[in-house]
Amino acid sequence: FELHSRYGKGLDWPFDYETLRPWYDRVQDDVGMSGDAQQEIWRPSGAAYPLPPVLVSNHGKVLARGFEQLGMHTAPIPMAVLTEPYKGRPACIWDGWCDAGCPIGALANPLAVYLPRAQQAGARLQGNAHISRVLTDKKGKKVTGVEYYTREGEKVVQPADAVVLCAFTVENSRILLNSATNRHPDGLGNSSGLVGRYLMSHPAVWIFGMFDEEMQNYLGATGGQLLCQDPFTKTDNPNGAFGSRQWEIGLAVKPNDLLGIAMSRPDIYGAALHDFMQQGARHLGSMVGVCEDQPMRENRISLAAEKDQFGLPLARVTYQASEEGRKLWQNATKEGVEIFKAAGAKDAWHGPMAGQHIMGGTVMGADAAQSVTNGEAQSHDLPNLFIGGPSVFPTSSSVNSTFTAHAVALKSAHFMASNWGQLAD
Repeated sequence: FELHSRYGKGLDWPFDYETLRPWYDRVQDDVGMSGDAQQEIWRPSGAAYPLPPVLVSNHGKVLARGFEQLGMHTAPIPMAVLTEPYKGRPACIWDGWCDAGCPIGALANPLAVYLPRAQQAGARLQGNAHISRVLTDKKGKKVTGVEYYTREGEKVVQPADAVVLCAFTVENSRILLNSATNRHPDGLGNSSGLVGRYLMSHPAVWIFGMFDEEMQNYLGATGGQLLCQDPFTKTDNPNGAFGSRQWEIGLAVKPNDLLGIAMSRPDIYGAALHDFMQQGARHLGSMVGVCEDQPMRENRISLAAEKDQFGLPLARVTYQASEEGRKLWQNATKEGVEIFKAAGAKDAWHGPMAGQHIMGGTVMGADAAQSVTNGEAQSHDLPNLFIGGPSVFPTSSSVNSTFTAHAVALKSAHFMASNWGQLAD
């Protein structure tokens, strides 16, 4: 949380870990987190997970052997996936297609957890509403609602006492920039000139290998079975790389999409591909290395000349991985293949550099001149405008962003509820 203050790199968060810790604890108790806090030797202080660890099939066991051979540690990967029935939701059946939406509700996504609660409390979900602008009063001192287009192209104004912009990283910045007024000529919340700036991703490397053992690679969760964060705080990285990285081990194998194998072996086709798929269905192992990206001002979201069907400028994304992120990725590719060979892989390889998770664009900070929101994800410029999601992250770390995004959002929601009288005034 103090990357710049401690190391002279990146940016600082406006609060420390202990400030956010209670919100992590509340989130995991609320949605049902599975894991083993004691085995996670790298884990910071916090409450134990409420549920036992996720399934570890032969896939995870074989790959763990490689880590052990190289003197590295593994632990069950913590996940918001139920290993036992919890608060009316059923346990996971380990079919591996978490990204398809988890129709049984074992995965703690908003459809399973929060939307039913919100609707029961009276919330209304307005579908097919394309937000075009956040609106402000004549003085430009507070937001008054949003403007949106229906599927049929009708423009609608929705008044609001406060607005929480949760359109995810790229669209959050695009909407703010498209909301420019005479009082806010560079876009809403942009007095610092940083809306859209410090875009980050996680440089990621997929490691694959073919084994003699039957791996049971169709079982488990998309995100893996085991975790290794031994490289997280290493200061003696090869090529002088600065930053953190981690391994997510034993991913449920998929042919394409997120964490899929398809793009890693474009050299195999025809009859050879048939043989490869036949063997890989039972003997393929996989894991992913996730690396930290440094926040760089020049990585940004801006408005493009091209427009959407409603006449609004689209987002233009300018991004390249930081030099530190590329170095970490190079280290991970070498280490990952070594781990697989130590685990007994007959053949091991890595995929091309990919990006996991999108962060930044509306970064939080203590100084209004150097950030877009404060530590409550509240706009420095407009007190009744809040930003939800990882676009407020000032740094990326190498850990999947969802848990922190959730904790920050819960902290922000509590602030809103506690100060609603002032915000809505």
